[in-house]
Amino acid sequence: MQNKKIVFLINSLDGGGAERVVSTLLNNLVDSYDCYLILLEDKISYELDKRIKVIMLDNSSFTQNGIVKFLSLPLLGYKLSKIIKEYNFTQVVSFLYRSNYINILSKYLSKQKVIISERIAPSSMYADNLLSSKMSKYLIKILYNKADLIIPVSKAIKNDLEINFNIKTKQIVIYNPYDIDNIVKLSKEDIAIDIDKKNSIITVGSLGKRKNHQLLINAFSKIDKQMKLYILGVGEEEKNLKELTISLNIQDRVIFLGFDNNPYKYLSKCTIFILSSNSEGFPNVLVEAMICGCSVISTDCLSGPREILAPDSNFSYQLKNNIELVKYGILTPIGNSDNMKKAMNLLIQDINLRDTYKQKSLQRVNDLDIKSILEEWEDIICAG
Repeated sequence: MQNKKIVFLINSLDGGGAERVVSTLLNNLVDSYDCYLILLEDKISYELDKRIKVIMLDNSSFTQNGIVKFLSLPLLGYKLSKIIKEYNFTQVVSFLYRSNYINILSKYLSKQKVIISERIAPSSMYADNLLSSKMSKYLIKILYNKADLIIPVSKAIKNDLEINFNIKTKQIVIYNPYDIDNIVKLSKEDIAIDIDKKNSIITVGSLGKRKNHQLLINAFSKIDKQMKLYILGVGEEEKNLKELTISLNIQDRVIFLGFDNNPYKYLSKCTIFILSSNSEGFPNVLVEAMICGCSVISTDCLSGPREILAPDSNFSYQLKNNIELVKYGILTPIGNSDNMKKAMNLLIQDINLRDTYKQKSLQRVNDLDIKSILEEWEDIICAG
């Protein structure tokens, strides 16, 4: 099996949940397989084993506008097909929409087996009426049925593709893998700032509109003034979010930490983690916060949080009013500042509840350990 080639295609490794999963999988597969990583953009923020061979497909598309990106897809598919033929790849596994489109298009020339990993429910990702969203929905409907296999990261995503996009291609759900031992090890590293654990709330993620940090900041502004909020991440909304903290007069209580490829050392120093997103796929950081000993609050967005925190509940149900105390954390409705505040106050004031969630979380994450998830991936990608 040593000579079996494992080939992953992704836009870049410049931060993000899917990017972290790709690096984790490759770093664990490289002991047994000949691993290749094809990138659209030459950005790598996660540590990669030196034995993994990195190939650049194209490094110009990310400076182009949406229409040009759309029109360039066939050319990139052609470029990928040439690489596939040159290296004699028989199978390519792709992650994220753009890479998925390119992988499928290349199949017309290189005939490789195409496996695509779907990381977020397209109905929530492309809920607006922008031209770019309409084009993406169109591409999903016409291209995804050309794939040989789809690996959605949650049951809700599988359901969304089948019902709303009429996808008939076989789908196998595999949750994200977590190297628990390594996360615990990294969580023990020191940080450069002092955090009062009992009065700390943290969130981690790119500072984009979909993550809705504005909701979190607005809710945070209404709770106990002893609490501090730590925001780990960078993105296009950073300036607006900092201005919001100033307008709410809480700039001294909200600390922007920037990007760090070891978020665990911050998570382990805080007591409550909050995910305020409008949409997700299977949010890595929610599980990582649980591994690091945080009690967690999350919006009940499509998809992931309900499957993580309430795995025995109906994953197609979405909370609309009030808060829901589920088995492994608290769920709140999307975009509801008052209910987010209510959930925060409950965890801040109820120490027993906070400790109970912390202990239960440590049990739940064992279901998602890298060892079992890696076996599921190997069963699929090493079969063909």
